[in-house]
Amino acid sequence: MTTYALKAKDIDRQWYVADASDWVLGRLASNIAAVLRGKHKTLFSPNLDNGDFVIVVNCEKVRLTGRKPEQKVYYRHSGYPGGLREIPISEMLDKYPDRVIRRAVKGMLPKGALGRQMLQKLKIFKGPEHRHQAQQPKPFSELAWVRN
Repeated sequence: MTTYALKAKDIDRQWYVADASDWVLGRLASNIAAVLRGKHKTLFSPNLDNGDFVIVVNCEKVRLTGRKPEQKVYYRHSGYPGGLREIPISEMLDKYPDRVIRRAVKGMLPKGALGRQMLQKLKIFKGPEHRHQAQQPKPFSELAWVRN
């Protein structure tokens, strides 16, 4: 009896749509990262992109717990002296709520080319509408292990 090794041609991708309303940011991001990675499938392989596509709608309605709205700050640096820029998460949620979710999910994926490939399967939209109706996405809550 041999162990089955998943091949790229055997990968079957599904589409899921997640409504971010009333989800806590970290819990939503960890569930999305697991689906993008393919850990919800029986044929999980850590060296292949076996994950599914995830569409997130209502990204501006994601919740933060504790004092994160006042305390959490995102940093970036231009590479020049004095080039450190910071933006509080409350301001980031007002201007770019999709970037908050994308950044949280990106931190939970593998680093390198494989993680970047997985992140491309994440589609984030403001409001309840999205442009992927043709893919007939299933509800994210259909996955048995996903809890709000």
